[in-house]
Amino acid sequence: MNIRSLTRGDGVVIGAAVVLFIASFLSLASIDCPAGINCSDYDTPNAWDRLGLLMSMYLAGIIGAALIVVARLLPGRRVAGLDLGQFGVAFTVFSLWTAFWTIIDVSSAGAGLILGLLATIVLAAGAVASPLLPPLKAPLMGAPKPQTPQPYGAQPGATGGAGYGYPGGQQFGQQPGGTGGYGYPAGGQPGAVDGGQQQPQPGQQGAPAAAQQAAPAGDFSPFWFAVPVARPLYGEDGSPTPIAELAPGTWYLAVEQRGAALVAQTQDGRRGVLQDTTGIQRG
Repeated sequence: MNIRSLTRGDGVVIGAAVVLFIASFLSLASIDCPAGINCSDYDTPNAWDRLGLLMSMYLAGIIGAALIVVARLLPGRRVAGLDLGQFGVAFTVFSLWTAFWTIIDVSSAGAGLILGLLATIVLAAGAVASPLLPPLKAPLMGAPKPQTPQPYGAQPGATGGAGYGYPGGQQFGQQPGGTGGYGYPAGGQPGAVDGGQQQPQPGQQGAPAAAQQAAPAGDFSPFWFAVPVARPLYGEDGSPTPIAELAPGTWYLAVEQRGAALVAQTQDGRRGVLQDTTGIQRG
């Protein structure tokens, strides 16, 4: 769960839900007191005194906002085949629908209904427009400043810490405490002598030349990158359901390139295909 995956639209939804919660404690109707009568003698109800209105307008909007935020923080969660975010949008629209017809039916609306109607308008608008308008799709929290590029196997910005997926900040292929190849003790790979030079083994004289001929013209070098906005990461099997969501402000490792797409690895070890690579920041 990464709060940097929240967008400005999510911020609008959260703010409107807070206002809607406050409005539920305000009076639903206003009273015109006759001359000489103290209005404090009248007990004006709020939403908590009307269970049906509370559930269908106020709590429905708050629950919808919560589902939208949870769907953003935990992508891929579904209920009855529908994404949690879709449920959340439906709740916010239903909340607005209830608020609109309720305030029309009341002859003298109080602060609770008026503020609640305004909150549901902003809430539903933010929920519907967030995936559509670029300003609302921008990250709520800005990405950190670019870090100095590090070699493959070292986390960007880390000095002396552990490398991404490897202990001790060592490069891929290096064992702790030694200078040998991956899986071999200090002293090098089989057939290697002091100084890192490698002696050819029997039957391997033609291997380097064959490897050069088999290597593609443009070899891919893994690199670190960050996305400008939250983007889905799809499975390598081509499944249309995202397996994760890349959040702005977090560094990910690109391990392979497939046309215009990248095979990325998250910090918890999951791998998937990033189809939209426009505007990514290389580390």
